Amino acid sequence: MRVGRDARRPHGELVADVLAVLWAAGEPLTAQQVKEALDHGLARTTVTTILTRLHEKGTLVRSRPARSFAYAPVEDAAGLAAGRMRRELEKEPQRDLVLKRFVSSLSEDDEDVLRRLLLDAQTEAEAEATTATATATATNSGSPGPEDDAWA
Repeated sequence: MRVGRDARRPHGELVADVLAVLWAAGEPLTAQQVKEALDHGLARTTVTTILTRLHEKGTLVRSRPARSFAYAPVEDAAGLAAGRMRRELEKEPQRDLVLKRFVSSLSEDDEDVLRRLLLDAQTEAEAEATTATATATATNSGSPGPEDDAWA
């Protein structure tokens, strides 16, 4: 058994465990429920502190269905990772260079997935733009309404 400072968990390990419990639950949990699911022998106050800090950071939402707060994640694991990636990118003044280095470090499979996702996003954006244009044209081509000058 480790003693003293060495007995501490690596930074972020307990937070990751707490988030994993909440994602697996699929419903809001109280600090006591998270503590029981973790089975790490932690004090409830330790778990409460972690949950409170994650709530303050916007990672969790909380409600009060009974006497205790219940916590639920705002996003799934992939959404949380994507948010971290976006925040890191936003910190950099040379975003194009960061993106270039990121893409050059991807495996071929990941490059293929990224290309497909970018093409899908472009196709979806073009479809939405076409729909918006068609809707605007149909709305504007009708008879003058009360808001038109012709009715004034």
